[in-house]
Amino acid sequence: MIVQFIDFIQKRLKLVGIACCVVLGLIVVWSLTVDTSHAHSWAEKAIPAFWSLFGLGACAVIIGIARLVGRTGIMTREDYYDD
Repeated sequence: MIVQFIDFIQKRLKLVGIACCVVLGLIVVWSLTVDTSHAHSWAEKAIPAFWSLFGLGACAVIIGIARLVGRTGIMTREDYYDD
């Protein structure tokens, strides 16, 4: 079942990317409607959609760190144990 779902997604990668961008856009638009009169920091008041942008940036940093860690030794050649 999960393999079929992954194959379905892999065949429609462009559509998945568009859907993710649309959802991200909807979240940003929705966050613009939030009342910021009781914001806790200057960033929440001054930067529109601050938490949406903060979350996107945090995810990008996490992905970057994971890729860096993966390339430093977790990912290895396929015949590593054949030696």
